[in-house]
Amino acid sequence: MSTIGVPGLILIVLAALLLFGPSKLPELGRAAGRTLKEFKDSVSGITEEKKDASDPPRETDRKS
Repeated sequence: MSTIGVPGLILIVLAALLLFGPSKLPELGRAAGRTLKEFKDSVSGITEEKKDASDPPRETDRKS
């Protein structure tokens, strides 16, 4: 599997510039960043829930 490289990256940026225009690119970048952050937060939450569920209860967690 090959990598994109600098020429491929330049081609992708130019294509995006032609398709969306210079005024829309910052907006699209912010939306993509928010989406990735939301995804990361939700995945982090799921892994924390699994970790908490697999931990045995401690003495301080038990009710008498």
